[in-house]
Amino acid sequence: MPNVFSNNIKKWVSELTGLFGALLVLIIIFGLTANNFFTVITFKTIANQIPDITIIAAGMTFVLIIAGIDLSVGSVMALCSAVLGVAMINWHLPLIAAIGLCCLTGLACGLLNGAVIVRWKLPSFIVTLAMLEIARGAAYLVTDSRTIYIGSAVERISDAAIFGISIPAIIAFLVIVLGQIILSYTVFGRYMIAIGTNEEVVRLSGIDPRPVKIAVFTICSFLTAIAAVIQTARLSSANPNMGIGLELQAIAAVVIGGTSLMGGKGSVVRTFLGVLIIGVLSTGLAQIGAQEPTKRLITGIVILAAVILDYYRNRLRNKTSMP
Repeated sequence: MPNVFSNNIKKWVSELTGLFGALLVLIIIFGLTANNFFTVITFKTIANQIPDITIIAAGMTFVLIIAGIDLSVGSVMALCSAVLGVAMINWHLPLIAAIGLCCLTGLACGLLNGAVIVRWKLPSFIVTLAMLEIARGAAYLVTDSRTIYIGSAVERISDAAIFGISIPAIIAFLVIVLGQIILSYTVFGRYMIAIGTNEEVVRLSGIDPRPVKIAVFTICSFLTAIAAVIQTARLSSANPNMGIGLELQAIAAVVIGGTSLMGGKGSVVRTFLGVLIIGVLSTGLAQIGAQEPTKRLITGIVILAAVILDYYRNRLRNKTSMP
């Protein structure tokens, strides 16, 4: 067991070196080109802005590892936030009860996604695309297409906890640690990797992949609900337009982190580094005065480079696995 742990540590260090290098290069570039980048405030701002995308990207990592995709996370976030807002303002429920309803809504969306995918053997792309529209429409219906202001009752969730780092940032860190432990040291994690590598072999070996796939989509949506609570606390309100385009940001972070789009390979820790790269890129470009079109152009180029790198990485892996 100690040898396995030691080997895993060496493997992680080897795999993380490239991402750390890319992150360091970005920090140096923006430190030299932006006047106020090398400040404590900048790094605290990055740490407090990425918890929601970090938590969703952790769930998306599981989905991509089983060779699936979830396009509904942005809309599910909006619906969960809408339920939270209505529960607190219209139904006068306490915060804990409203958060419970919010999380149940996320669980229901993920359970429905997973159940439909495995019951009718449909591509996750199509099913979650349908959920994207269903959840967004439901969010508009629940809120009557209006922003629900909640105020201080929910704001305290995003308060600073220690050294200026917010409670959501600490929650996101714990999610990353727990996610990597599940992936690396549990039977459930090994099943996910096996399903993404070759689902048919898993089935022939006597393991039913369906409960695992349903659980993965449910976990992803549950984490999205937690991210919805964080986003609602940051905005002090529930907005039915919340999370538009968030699915692309989450997928981009996961891909930049090296999780294969083909399934069977990935790491939650590397996904976190992918989120950090996007966070530093976004903050740095904002500080040097880049306009929104330029920011999107550069971010798109980084994602494209990551996908091309993933292509060559898969080719190399296939070559080395051939006898």
